[in-house]
Amino acid sequence: MNTAAPSLGFYEGISETIDNVSLRRHPATGDRTVLLTFKHLKAIESFRSFRSEFSKALKLVDEEGTITIEPSGIRFIFGGPDGDDLDRVECTLTIDRQDHWDRFMRFMHRYAEANGMAYGEPTVG
Repeated sequence: MNTAAPSLGFYEGISETIDNVSLRRHPATGDRTVLLTFKHLKAIESFRSFRSEFSKALKLVDEEGTITIEPSGIRFIFGGPDGDDLDRVECTLTIDRQDHWDRFMRFMHRYAEANGMAYGEPTVG
């Protein structure tokens, strides 16, 4: 068993940091959608991704092992005065099986605890 801190990344050897997580459930299908927001991606800073193998999926690693999830969508949102500064990256994961959801949530609890994240209700405004 791996007892290292939970980590995740798109590229081998490059761990990323989640800045926000949004959990949603489709009312008709019951499918769960996870929206992970990253303010920065280490993999694209200084073109480090060209020196590492792209996994075509997000790998989440914790003491239970590795979860490999292929995102259902990735959006790069740009901003700044000229609109060419990377503001954030949104990665959408769709999880349709209860056992996969349970495993994902165990990972997220470990990740949140290790990285000082806390659950909060969405703000309306």
